[in-house]
Amino acid sequence: MNVTLAASSTVGNPIANIAIFLLFVAVTMVVVIRASRNNASAADYFTGGRGFSGPQNGIAIAGDYLSAASFLGIAGAIAVYGYDGFLYSIGFLVAWLVALLLVAEMLRNTGKFTMADVLSFRLKEGPVRTAAALTTLTVSLFYLLAQMAGAGGLVALLLDISSRAGQSVVIAAVGVLMIVYVLVGGMKGTTWVQIIKAVLLIAGAALMTVMVLAKFGFNFSDILGAAQESVSESTSKAVAARDVLAPGAQYGGSEMSKLNFLSLGLALVLGTAGLPHVLMRFYTVPTAKEARRSVVWAIALIGAFYLFTLVLGYGAAAIVGPDRILAAAGGQNSAAPLLAFELGGVILLGVISAVAFATILAVVAGLTITASASFAHDIYASVLKKGNVDEVKQVRVSRITAVVIGVLAIGLGILANGQNIAFLVALAFAVAAAANLPTILYSLFWKRFNTTGALWSMYGGLISTIVLIVFSPAVSGSKTAMIKGADFDYFPLSNPGIVSIPLAFALGILGTYLGGRDEQVKAAEMEVRSLTGVGAEKAISH
Repeated sequence: MNVTLAASSTVGNPIANIAIFLLFVAVTMVVVIRASRNNASAADYFTGGRGFSGPQNGIAIAGDYLSAASFLGIAGAIAVYGYDGFLYSIGFLVAWLVALLLVAEMLRNTGKFTMADVLSFRLKEGPVRTAAALTTLTVSLFYLLAQMAGAGGLVALLLDISSRAGQSVVIAAVGVLMIVYVLVGGMKGTTWVQIIKAVLLIAGAALMTVMVLAKFGFNFSDILGAAQESVSESTSKAVAARDVLAPGAQYGGSEMSKLNFLSLGLALVLGTAGLPHVLMRFYTVPTAKEARRSVVWAIALIGAFYLFTLVLGYGAAAIVGPDRILAAAGGQNSAAPLLAFELGGVILLGVISAVAFATILAVVAGLTITASASFAHDIYASVLKKGNVDEVKQVRVSRITAVVIGVLAIGLGILANGQNIAFLVALAFAVAAAANLPTILYSLFWKRFNTTGALWSMYGGLISTIVLIVFSPAVSGSKTAMIKGADFDYFPLSNPGIVSIPLAFALGILGTYLGGRDEQVKAAEMEVRSLTGVGAEKAISH
């Protein structure tokens, strides 16, 4: 079915698209309900009873990490910008080396449920847990914003809902489903949703990759040539002038543009090891060895997927063309669905649409349980109740928080509808890299580090990143800005990572030397535990 569609018309059959998606929801809901039967304790609800193997957790990490930005945003960026679009993929993948080599095993050995467990192990519990919970909630909300925006764009394209009101209803439906997954299944149910989604997403991307290669005689060079030809024929002078095989289409030209790319790359590479919903996955395995295995599995799966996006992006440019992609209701994010329609008609489009919806659902469920666990375990149980609270109350508070976060995510997602989701995710990475990573690394590797250093680093990284984002071209003063017509872009870079990340590391050092030296008693104990696993949380047998 090779039909040229008007920009305003729908792609494929909306009824088929929604039917395949509802089938996925029904299957995953059954899995979540079955998984929830064993949720007897807080450890079951927050970490799945630490009962997942390394390979299972690795697949779930891939499911958690390969968000709507990876599937829709990167394929679209490669289709429109070529080489520069693939730079997102490289940043997202290389980041896992930081997580594997510096964080995964030590985090599993020193923590219980959340990132704050590690940070408060040898520092003053109240202020450090409060700061860690605040950064966790901020990163989770930024990331949720991106997923909800992705849901809106995808729905606009696939269900022929062009009005913002209609898209808002669907964003709300995604939010409600997410809340149900988390309330019913906890981490165990969420993990199984992520595993199912990862298998579907990677299999779907692999199938489309083979179909694109087959169309060009399995010659990748021919795909690149056809993509360049298609871009050159664009009716837009800006697009037609691009060389999609050379760097510079998106981040070339001015020195400021190159600096912007450097800032983005820094945020992507350092952000992963500070993402709370990724860090929390390391607690779902029984041992540190399994945590390490899970990261190796995740790297293999994520690496394969990003190679697929290279073929899909250039394939979309060659087969669909940048003009149709940019004119579609979902804009740049619609490249993968449009390509699916050209390759396999209504059925393949329906399957890929369902996979994209599943992607959004699985990631938002993971984000929601992380944010709600952080509030319940770190703020409510540890700070407000000083540890004097039973597990039942802790889980109940987590569930209430999940509903509040879900409602907030729906509202913000409706406001963010139409934004480029790969860019929104990059902002979440910048907050994670500046607010979380310096404190995690200092806590694990620097004996002198103290509470003052931790608070300066976390709050300094968080505040500087958000302030710089607010006064950046991403929010006002540019064609792609969130607030049209406004002009308060005093900071020239769209991603603040190059300033806020080094600043957070520096503040951690400065705060430590200005603070006292009385907090090194537990440093040796933490070092032994992080390296050997002595005293680490044990798995709960089923």
